[in-house]
Amino acid sequence: MGKKKQELAVQGEKQIDEAVLFNRISSIIETRKLRAQVQANQESVLMFWEIGKYIGSILLGGERAGYGKQIVVTLAQHLQEKYGSSFEYSNVTRMIKFAARFPDSQIVVPLAQQLSWSHFIALLPLKSDEAFLFYAQDAVTRRLGKRDLRKQISRKAYERREIANSQLTEVSAVPFNMFKDPYLLDVFGLKDNYLEADLEKAILADIEAFIL
Repeated sequence: MGKKKQELAVQGEKQIDEAVLFNRISSIIETRKLRAQVQANQESVLMFWEIGKYIGSILLGGERAGYGKQIVVTLAQHLQEKYGSSFEYSNVTRMIKFAARFPDSQIVVPLAQQLSWSHFIALLPLKSDEAFLFYAQDAVTRRLGKRDLRKQISRKAYERREIANSQLTEVSAVPFNMFKDPYLLDVFGLKDNYLEADLEKAILADIEAFIL
């Protein structure tokens, strides 16, 4: 009997909580999948940037500019046939614009680690580099998806912040650049062209309403 009890005790020690085991393995899988996705996304963005830079420097530069623009159409057709719709003409032209706008990889690499190519497609139509980088950093900081990023751009978040900064003086009671997020302006019921006095009045009114 004593020997049998010892065998049962050993078997008991070998019992494994299957739920714990499953959850742990699932955690490993999800973590690695996420890392693989991030890595693949980064490599895709850098690949598009490198392609755009190469085309811009070889086919569109100097005396080859006219010929280069014509051949991009044919080049895109061949690339699309072999590698899929990611290399259609419109996307190839985006690659060229992207690389021409930011030829320095030191700017592109950190953004590629955080943003997808869909984010960059939404950012490319912006006219100024300052606006481009503002929205890009905002998307990174707040982890905005491409739809939310487009919404921010359509709401002119960058332009509204610039208006806010231009209205605030150094002696103002409101900290400079405090209202980076235009959602706060909506909370106070302010329009895009509000004045500093309107801002301070709205803040005081909101505080008073809250206290009451």
